[in-house]
Amino acid sequence: MFQALPDLPADAVLALAEACRNDPRRDKIDLSVGVYRNDNGVTPVLSAVKAAEHLLLEGQDTKSYVSPLGDTKFVSLIRELAIGNIEVDRLGGVQTPGGGGAVRLACEVIKLAAPFSRIFVGLPTWGNHIPIFEAVGLEIGTYTYYDVISQTLRFDEMLSSLKSARRGDIVLLHATCHNPSGTDLSLDQWRAIAQLVEERGLIPLIDFAYQGFGDGLEQDREGLEIVLSSVSEAFVAYSCSKNFGLYRERTGALFVYGTNPVSVGRTVQAMAALARVNWSMPPDHGAAVVGTILSNTALRQDWLRELTTMRERILKIRAAVGRGMPEFSQLGAQKGMFSTLPLHSATIDRLRKDDAIYIVGNGRINLAGLTTDDVPRFVDSVRRAV
Repeated sequence: MFQALPDLPADAVLALAEACRNDPRRDKIDLSVGVYRNDNGVTPVLSAVKAAEHLLLEGQDTKSYVSPLGDTKFVSLIRELAIGNIEVDRLGGVQTPGGGGAVRLACEVIKLAAPFSRIFVGLPTWGNHIPIFEAVGLEIGTYTYYDVISQTLRFDEMLSSLKSARRGDIVLLHATCHNPSGTDLSLDQWRAIAQLVEERGLIPLIDFAYQGFGDGLEQDREGLEIVLSSVSEAFVAYSCSKNFGLYRERTGALFVYGTNPVSVGRTVQAMAALARVNWSMPPDHGAAVVGTILSNTALRQDWLRELTTMRERILKIRAAVGRGMPEFSQLGAQKGMFSTLPLHSATIDRLRKDDAIYIVGNGRINLAGLTTDDVPRFVDSVRRAV
């Protein structure tokens, strides 16, 4: 049997990060994997996380199973943080292994409830979105979101493409800090999308992976709130990897919104049943950490300060790179960790071989991977290469 397995490609981003780790050059710059690094080039454990872990270590009295729904306290607190004030019976949620697990579970529910629905994906998008949709067996449609060459949002093309979607089709949307472009919808554009989605009977799947990394916690959920106030049904996939620095703990949640409370309850039951046959129950530690932070006033304030520090450092790096490369000045106005530069594959290869600068093949760069000291060399290397 094993001999019959096809050769499956390795994840390109993870493979690139591994190549960077194995590069002996001391001045290498890793802009591949989407992790935040501080100005010393380190992905830190937040002090609020450390303090919460200390409290858990002292007070935790069992390692027994949780249910497929996960930590209900965590789910309730993330619901309040991510979505705000919505009637309780219109919103249900379960804990998932990270944001990727939330996206996968949403797709499993979609496949069970509406196996012939298509999911419309804006291009470019996070590199694992389409493989997840394909693995579940969903039919995929695409729409143009961002043009890398002209460095512009293609909103009219987005609207035009979505007008071809059928009632019951799914639309993937990025809540904030678009990965990989860094270019978000304006609030007026969110309103136009919400109106189109509701008029055509489409169901949004909103990927919310970077709350707090754009303009702030409340501001980063404004687009999501506009959509949920307009539509009849929606999914929200949430990740704590970035804003709590819990990457390897796999801490996330999937929420379902609906105007029919009975349907919401049935969907949560389906989510729990599908979770049971996928991962049985989610890992507890990260959710317990987040729950401890959000329910403790002092720890919550510490976390908010650390989140502000991370966001402001990214903004500072963006501004510095934008000043150094006027031809890419839009970098300063974009949001979050990522931007995508219009670089040819040969240029990307040359930057890796000659300058030890590791950039994903589509030109995506993780600006949070740059230190202040890295910026001049990065700018000079890119300008020489292009």
